[in-house]
Amino acid sequence: MPTHSAPRPEYPRPQFVRRDWLNLNGAWQFETDRGDSGLERGLLDRELRDEILVPFPPESELSGIGDTDFLEAVWYRRTLTLPVAWAGRRVLLHFGAVDHDTTVWVNGEEVARHRGGFTPFTADLGDIAGAGEEVVVTVRARDPRSGPQARGKQAVQYANHDCNYTRVTGIWQTVWLEPVPHVHLRRPRITPDLAGSAFHLELPLSGNRPGHRVRAILGDADGEVCRAEARADLDLAPRLHLPVPDDRRREWSPDDPHLYDLRLELLDATGQVVDSAESYAGLRAVGLRGKTVLLNGRPLFQRLVLDQGWYPDGLMTAPTDEALVRDIELAMEAGFNGARLHQKVFEERFLHHADRLGYLVWGEFGDWGCETGGSSGDNQRPDASYVAQWLEALERDYSHPSIIGWCPLNETYQKLHDRITQLDDVTRAMFLATKAMDTTRPVIDASGYAHRVAETDVYDAHNYEQDPAAFRRLMSGLAKDTPFVNTYENGAPYSRPYRGQPYFVSEFGGIWWDPEAAADRSGEDRTVSWGYGERVRDEEEFHERFSGLTEVLLRDRDMFGYCYTQLTDVFQELNGIYRFDRGRKLDVERIRAAQLRPAAIEEQDPA
Repeated sequence: MPTHSAPRPEYPRPQFVRRDWLNLNGAWQFETDRGDSGLERGLLDRELRDEILVPFPPESELSGIGDTDFLEAVWYRRTLTLPVAWAGRRVLLHFGAVDHDTTVWVNGEEVARHRGGFTPFTADLGDIAGAGEEVVVTVRARDPRSGPQARGKQAVQYANHDCNYTRVTGIWQTVWLEPVPHVHLRRPRITPDLAGSAFHLELPLSGNRPGHRVRAILGDADGEVCRAEARADLDLAPRLHLPVPDDRRREWSPDDPHLYDLRLELLDATGQVVDSAESYAGLRAVGLRGKTVLLNGRPLFQRLVLDQGWYPDGLMTAPTDEALVRDIELAMEAGFNGARLHQKVFEERFLHHADRLGYLVWGEFGDWGCETGGSSGDNQRPDASYVAQWLEALERDYSHPSIIGWCPLNETYQKLHDRITQLDDVTRAMFLATKAMDTTRPVIDASGYAHRVAETDVYDAHNYEQDPAAFRRLMSGLAKDTPFVNTYENGAPYSRPYRGQPYFVSEFGGIWWDPEAAADRSGEDRTVSWGYGERVRDEEEFHERFSGLTEVLLRDRDMFGYCYTQLTDVFQELNGIYRFDRGRKLDVERIRAAQLRPAAIEEQDPA
């Protein structure tokens, strides 16, 4: 039975912070429901048999359960008392992420349903209970092992294999309570306008009342920069304009990740503040010019690393907030200036630390799980839930300056032919949804393959060729608008043709280096150790290969960046710069030196 104090105590929504809240992490009652018959067997109405440490998933060691078998459904139960000080306000019950289909009851009354394992949802407790009263929160999470489901890197076989890892079921991010006025602020949309030296704010409201106003105050280390107000009795999402004077203007960038403070307020007809929240914003711009992606109007070669976001003891849940920071610091120490957050919508505190540290990231959805087998021309069948979950991720993460691009899908391999398929429909829907939600960042329709949207902002490929000379030959066509493109085994296309967009190799390398197995070249049992290509013989061969591969891409005048696979080993996948426990296994200074060689795209005249 877990006896730890409440883990992950930090505020889970760092770009929209209210003063009053209650963290519900810690010990919850728990019970596995392998046949998903718990509702019929009365689990909603009784105490549960076991205990789990939330927010760690039951498959993880840190949860105190450690059950890595298939969990068709799991149940949680906790009794708590609503704080007396919250009298007169509505109480919201927030879940950072629960995998996969969730139902929430409070005092036996259903208050929420949600599908999706990566995105947050909220239950309004309404009139179920008042301040000072006791409530019983019950959660059921269903996680079926079959059918299309956005699983990310969770294995659909019993054991870990290749680049698929231990499953995650149920609650895996912070659960918390928050009191709000009956009419209150909702999460803002903060849009930097570098050309106009300003921020544009949308402040959604839960409703409108006569005489209400919204106010935003922008500040920096020297105090208030500017403020703006607007009526809040007309529009459901009032808009505010916050100009930044020249003498207070600082652009957000990896070299200077400056963040402005932002205070948001809702005022009643007498001018009293009835709701408020603290936020922040970074003034930066992402643009495209030819084959170049610009940050603040200048070429910046994106030296990205693939980050899976898995941990030995917590699986998809970082053991501590410091562990999130450490992953960014490790990547930067090795010479990377950003990451593809791969096959997972990372918890929001990771993005907060990326904002603070000047770490560039591409936001991605964990779409793996829509492979249905059958015809290679119709084998990928993502459904409408993919679009819904992706929209939730975009809404949550829109205002983070560290995000410089969106990637809804990854390696949706399916032959391109003359029939429109479900994959075509959903790929286009996710692309258009992204463009509708965010006009300020580039969108890649699918990383690697299949590019089904001809007008995708960015084009890419995945190439795990291990020989630098062969890699150079494969990548040599970009200058002539004939770049390397992933194709089916017989050369049949996955993707619509390249149209001159900015291009990068968004997965490469994956150099298989297992120091403990290096002395034994016989067998190379891939169930124990796995990576791309032939495993290097020693660390020197690793550095020669890494340096050769990165040089090919750094010196290409038409390449705007790359993404190396990967930051850490993950279980049996031993191709990380660091070990799974984040320990050293390579000379990081040599890796850094290889990456910090000048990139050709940065040497060109920016005019």
